[in-house]
Formats: sequence, C-alpha cells, structure tokens
Amino acid sequence: MTDLIEVPEFPGQFARTRRFALGIPGRFTVSPDGDRVLFTRSTHGADPVSRLWLYEDGEERILVDPPALGGEEEVPEEERIRRERARESSSGVVAYATDREARLVAFTLGGALWLVRTDGGAPWPVPTAGPVVDPRPSPDGTLVAYVTGGTLRVVRTDGTEDRLLAAPEGPGVTYGLSDHVSAESMGRLRGHWWSPDGDALLVARVDTSAVQRWYLADPAHPERAPRAIPYPAAGTANAEVSLHIVPLQGDRVPVRLPAAADEHPAGGEWTDPSFEYVPTACWDAYGPLVSVQTRDQRSVYVLSVDPVTGETERRHHATDHAWVELVPGTPVRMPSGGPVLPWIREGDRGLRLGDAVTPRGLQVESVLGTAGERLFFTAAEEPTEIHVWSYDPEDGCVRISDRPGVHTAAAGGNTVVLDSRTPDGHTVTVLRDGKPAGRIAVLAEEPVVTPRPVLLSLGERKLRSRLFLPSWHEPGARKLPVLLSPYSGPGLQLVVQARTWHAAVCQWFAEQGFAVLVTDGRGTPGRDHAWEKSVHGDQLTPVLEDQVDALHAAAERYPELDLERVAVRGWSFGGFLAAGAVLHRPDVFHAAVAGAAPTDLRLYDTHWKERYLGHPDVQPENYERCSLVAHAHRLTRPLLLVHGLADDNVVAAHMLRFSSALLAAGRPHQVLPLPSATHMAMGKGVADGLLRMELDFLKKSLRR
Repeated sequence: MTDLIEVPEFPGQFARTRRFALGIPGRFTVSPDGDRVLFTRSTHGADPVSRLWLYEDGEERILVDPPALGGEEEVPEEERIRRERARESSSGVVAYATDREARLVAFTLGGALWLVRTDGGAPWPVPTAGPVVDPRPSPDGTLVAYVTGGTLRVVRTDGTEDRLLAAPEGPGVTYGLSDHVSAESMGRLRGHWWSPDGDALLVARVDTSAVQRWYLADPAHPERAPRAIPYPAAGTANAEVSLHIVPLQGDRVPVRLPAAADEHPAGGEWTDPSFEYVPTACWDAYGPLVSVQTRDQRSVYVLSVDPVTGETERRHHATDHAWVELVPGTPVRMPSGGPVLPWIREGDRGLRLGDAVTPRGLQVESVLGTAGERLFFTAAEEPTEIHVWSYDPEDGCVRISDRPGVHTAAAGGNTVVLDSRTPDGHTVTVLRDGKPAGRIAVLAEEPVVTPRPVLLSLGERKLRSRLFLPSWHEPGARKLPVLLSPYSGPGLQLVVQARTWHAAVCQWFAEQGFAVLVTDGRGTPGRDHAWEKSVHGDQLTPVLEDQVDALHAAAERYPELDLERVAVRGWSFGGFLAAGAVLHRPDVFHAAVAGAAPTDLRLYDTHWKERYLGHPDVQPENYERCSLVAHAHRLTRPLLLVHGLADDNVVAAHMLRFSSALLAAGRPHQVLPLPSATHMAMGKGVADGLLRMELDFLKKSLRR
C-alpha cells in the first residue's frame, strides 16, 4: 500500500489550528433589547488568543484585546481545571459574564479580574483578594462576585469594599465552584448564581473530603510534585454538594434539599434513591429553581426554593427504569412562569411547555434560553441534522433554521444569532425579526483537504454512516483497505450533515488510500428513547455489533471495500471501541489505534459510568463484560495504545493497566505516551505527530 496523493501539510495545519477551532466565533450573548451581541473569537485561524468582541449596528469591534493588556502568563489551578472540563483550547478571554442589560462584562486574564463596558471605554483591572475564577457581575452591574481559593467574595466595580461571603470550613471544601462529576458528566460548570435583585446569591458548597485522592505526576517533569485530585471513581464516594442562599447582608440560609426520593422506580439489581447529584440551578424572577438526581440516576426532582427559609417544594418528578437523561438547559421557566421540562412520549424526547408539548417526532437536544415570550431550543427530526426551534403560546413551535446541518443559537429581544454548520461550511447569521440582518465573520482556516462524504443509512437498524473515499478513486478500479473512525458513544454524534474537523481528518486518511467509514450506533443521541437506552448494562456488545453490521452493509454497496484489510481508530470512547474491536472481533478487524481509551471502567467517574453499567459492587458482571483489561489475553491483532500522561479525565492508569495485562498474557502491542498532554491532546508536535504515527502504524499493519 502506497500513498497515492500527498497532503503533507494537513497534519501541521490540524495542529496549528487546534482542530480548526481557532478563529471561530462563540459564547454569544445577545442583550435583552437585541441591539448588541457579545462573542469571543481570535483574529485568524492560527491565532490561539481569544478576544472579546462586540457586534453592534452591523459592525464588529474588539472590546478586549488580551495582548494589549499584558497577555496571560499562568492561570490559577481552579481555572485550569475549569478550562479542561470545558474542553477549552485557547488562551485570553475564554469565558465572561455580564450584568442583566449586557452593559458590563467581567472576565479574567491570568487570574486577574478585569471589567469593560460595552458603551465605550477601555477595560480596567479590579484589585481582588487573590487569583480570580468565574467572576459574575450583579444584575445591576454595581458588584462582581468571584471565587478565589475556594472562597466566594464580592467587590464593587471600582475595586472597593471587597468582602467575604462564604469561606471553606476545612480542607477539601469550596464555595462557588462546581465539582468534578457536575462539570465533566453533567455539564454544570458554574457554582454561584445572583438573585434578580442582586441582594443575594445561590451558592454551591462542595465537600470532597470523603472522595478518594488520585495523584497525577508528569513523568516528563520529575521536578514537579504530583497533583492530588479528588476523583470519584465508579462505586466510590461522591463529593457532598449542597446549596445555600448567601445574602449580601445577613446570615446564610441552607437550601433544604431532600435526602432521598420518596417514590422511586422498583426493580433492577441496584437501587439507590439517595440524592447525591445537583445537576442544575438557576435563579429567575420567580425564585431559585434547582434539580437533584439520585445516585442510581433513575429519579430527578425539580424543586422551587424559598430564598428566605431555604424550604423546597417539588414541582416535577421524572423517573426512568434505566436512567433519567439530563437535557441541557432544563429545567427552566418561561417568562410567564410556566415550567419547561423534559418529557418522554412514545419514544420521543420532547419538552412539556406549560400546557403545551413539542411536536411528535422531535428529539430535543437542548434548551437555549428565552427572549421576550419565546423559548429557543434545538431538536432533531432526522438524526443527522440538529435545528433551532422557537416556541411561544401564540405561534407554537416554529423551526428557525432551514438548511441541512447542525445549528444552535443565542437570542435577545428581536435578535437571533444563528450559528450554523452545514456541508458547505460554517456561518453565523444575525436575524432581526426573523430576517437576515448581518453576519459575524468565521475566521477559521479552511482545511487543505475538502471533506466529500457520502451519507448512508445502513442495515436493518438504518445505521447513520458517512463514507469517505479518496478524491482520486474510480469505482471498481482497485480494492481499498477500510478504516473505521467512530466515536459511537453517548453524548456525541459524528455522522451529521456538517463540515467538521473530524470529517477533514477522515478525508485526509482517505487521500492516503483508505475507505473511511464512520457510524453512529446504538447509544448515540439524536434517535429515540429506546435507542439511547439500548446500551444499559452493556456499552460494548451492541455498539460493536453496529460497527460490524455497518461495515458489511457498506461493503455490499461498495465492493471496492476490502474486508481482508480492515482497521479501526478512535479516541476516548472511540478508543475503547477500537481496542474492543480487535479483542472481540479479530475475524473482522485486523488492526486498531486506541487513543485515551477507558480500559478499566471501574476507574471512570461515578455519574458517567454508573449511569450505564450500574454499581460495580452490585453488578460486577457489567464491568467485567465491558472492561478491556479483563480480556487482554484475546488480543491477536496489531494494537497501538496512545495516551496523554496529564489526562485527568481518562487517567493514564487505564492505558498502563491494559498494557500490563497484555504483557502478562504475552500479547505484543505498541504504546505511545504523550508527555504533558491532557485528554484533548492538542498542539504542535502532538496532534500532527500523532496523525503521522497513526498513518504509519496502519499502513504497516494492513500490508499483506
């Protein structure tokens, strides 16, 4: 097998642009009057420094240019962890918060607090008691709440009257921050919320004293001490998360969260009705609204909170015999006060909108927020497309995006910022009263290879797949080795009608002479309720079956696919699937590259892994079935294991334990450690080198 087309510059471009993420506008905030749009973006597709921009009157201008303010040298450890949980790869202004009218903006640079006004004037620094994480202005823009060293404080915008609101009572306690599983597995990155009147905050207290400590060292820097992180692995103690009303004047009021569900689904091997998780919290004009979830994840309560007494009242109880799926952005209230709640109806994952419901056939992905009397959400009618919808009592549910693709939005007043990724590329359109009124520029580099996938629906289960063939390939001219490049795990779809970085990588491999097949199988979002829950108790067997079925169905349509030369590559869950493929189906798969693979599933966090496999002490057979370490003796095919040694999500112990078991079983394999790399494994010398190493390994492994 030889290169038939050279694209030597692609790996370097892929690394330089950090997966083509630089130069892309994001984190949109639309002012309530619809006149102003705030967003972050770097100045071009290879610029790693994110700026804060303002779009107003059809024009863009930079509000905050970090290099002009002295740049950003080091960030506090708490901020570094927050960025890793958020998968943030840039520096500069990577997060910000505003007051109610989006006139005052708070952000940090290197742990220093900065403020800027959208109506003119230069940014100014505000002295604080220590390095700042997650600063948030009060609704009226006179104060800023921030966290430093796990302590919640508040300061006036002129830097005066900096004072303590809540301080840790001991080691392992923080106020105003999220905990690991809430941030990593539930998407709640915040830990404090202002009251609408700006006279109090709803604050999360996190106590990790009962959580086991893991000690992560960087072998490339032996002079550095190991980092101790509280990591709640499956079956072990979680952090204790509680909520408190913290007035600016007066005593703190604990929120009286229920200890356990008084009604809970029966049946199943493992039942734990204790409320250990706080997935969401907010505070609107009707008071605080929070949700709590049981340890077995089969019950979720939605609670309203009395901010004076801390008493709670149950507003909704969602149950499921497998797990209750958390829909981002819910629960929330309409401007009228009516609740917006996830609702399962005959397999559809919809929304209950007060007395109304979303149309049949919609699979709701997320709730984006409200503007005026309208609620905005994203939903799929076809798994390969995600569209933006709005709802109001007068017009009902209306789809806003029209072209096939993956769309999301931000809204305020009569303005909607529509962020669209389609097969043709990425655009951001500003709509006023539903009509295009301008665009926000996307400055990302165009990949030097242009993805040209064929969208397929394969087999009895109509598996959504994309096939990438070399641009030079002529049907029937020659057999092509096949490379599967799936993720096929929960929470992520790769088979979408959009030009993505993953599609560019697949096309690059195709140009080297592969037919590249990507399939979203059972357990991925965008289909119905049963499709998501079909992996309950077994996250490997049905997922692997779908990859095999898709491969064979694709080969029936495209006889040039050489089933005697089939490899598979993947990262994270995709890496787990790749390694599992050569262990359990060597008759189909002849080589694999497994990156950041969770190989010993007892080492992954409680919320993410117990959701699918239950408690490891009660249902050990689920972990035994799916974990790769237990099946290391089955390996008969070439396998390359890749892992970042600074990964604090899927820690390097996964790779090391698996490699050790392979060695003990006498199974040859290769290991590629990535010094100082996290779960993202980005940057020059890492992402580019890894692509080249993978290509070399696959070519040698499939040579017959």
